Order: sequence, then structure tokens, then C-alpha cells
Amino acid sequence: MTTELSIQDVADWFIDNGNDITPKKLQKMLYYAYAWALVFFNDDQKDLRTKLFDENFEAWVHGPVNRKIYAEYRDYGYGVINPESKSDAEVISDDVLDLLKQINEIYGPYNGNELERLTHSESPWINARGDAKPLDSSTNKLSDEDMFDFYGKKLIA
Repeated sequence: MTTELSIQDVADWFIDNGNDITPKKLQKMLYYAYAWALVFFNDDQKDLRTKLFDENFEAWVHGPVNRKIYAEYRDYGYGVINPESKSDAEVISDDVLDLLKQINEIYGPYNGNELERLTHSESPWINARGDAKPLDSSTNKLSDEDMFDFYGKKLIA
């Protein structure tokens, strides 16, 4: 089961409510929102039914990437994505809106390169990369179970 949001709905929210959102930063914000939603909206690693949206992330060279969002915003390159005020906060539940605001508050001050470095130090991306060399392309998907386990342990620490 997922929330009734698409990844584009969440991307629109971050673009409209974030600071200096570049394509790389957007990817990482979406990733962190997805990963933390797994932790907050599920009770068991073996039963991860509630997801923020029904998408996945691949272990690309520059960190977790969703192909659909990459294709949508790649023309911006390293530039800031212009907000278009597309997000409809009324379709976002209070719990999800609270999560997105927290992600924005915690990760929003960082730029895309800083968020990339952070994801590179975390086991979900490292595990998905496997034995790929630093500049090797990879389409390996990050595991929901790894995300739940890694970020869930951060709550306890």
C-alpha cells in the first residue's frame, strides 16, 4: 500500500517549498523522504506495505536516483529548478506533510553535493552498489529493507 501520492507530487512539493532545489538535490530529498516514510509508516521490516510513493531508487554514481525524476529534470543540469507552484498540499495527509516538512528542515540546508556525500556514507546505497567501482554505472535498486533497517536504527541511536 502506498500513500495516494506519486513521486511527482512529492517532487513538486519539494520544488515549491525548498531552497535552491537542483536535480541532484531533488533526487536526494525524494530518497530521504521515501526512506524515512518506510520507517515512520511501517512497523516491521518484513512487512513494508506503506510507502510514500510507488517508485524505487537505483544506486547511481552520484547517489540514489529515480529514473522518472531524472528524465523529468535532467535538462536543468546543475541549475536550480524553477518552482511552478504545482504542489497541492490539500491532497497530502497531515502525517505525510509533517514528514516532508521534517525532511526539508533536516536535509534542506544541504546542497546536492553534500547530500550525495551523505548517501555515499550510508549502507543502503553502499549495499546496492555492491562491487561496482566508483565511476561504474549501476542500475541496482536500493533495498526497502536496507533503508528501513539503516534509518530505523538511527532513531534508536
